[in-house]
Amino acid sequence: MSRRIARERVIQALYECEFHPDEETDVIRTRGEKLEQEDQAFYLRLAQGVREHQATIDPMIERHLKEGWSLSRISSVDRAIMRLAVYELMHEVDTPRAAILNEAVDLAKAFGGVESGRFVNGVLGRLVADLPPQQQVDNQEINS
Repeated sequence: MSRRIARERVIQALYECEFHPDEETDVIRTRGEKLEQEDQAFYLRLAQGVREHQATIDPMIERHLKEGWSLSRISSVDRAIMRLAVYELMHEVDTPRAAILNEAVDLAKAFGGVESGRFVNGVLGRLVADLPPQQQVDNQEINS
């Protein structure tokens, strides 16, 4: 559950950064202050990673929106959730894609509007379908 809390804080920080871009460093630091050390490291990696890679994340999301939609048309909360999920899909390779998608949908249901869960699931589902297969670790190698 601690990773869930860290992800919630990342969503809150990303949301706040949209409205206070000049205070990005302080916002990210402040949102993670009360997390335990391991959770704080995970939180910082995600929050800073999304901000650092946003220029490549946003076009990926845009390509998978339905015709007539743009990133600016999406709610700030849904945008933050999808940015986090895409960052994790691309850079947190040890986390199973299904777990990342489930978490994103759960966060969208908790923090977004009525249709957010379905919307986020649809966009991320199309995006994941275009990604190369995730490398799987052979269980026999682990047990050897």
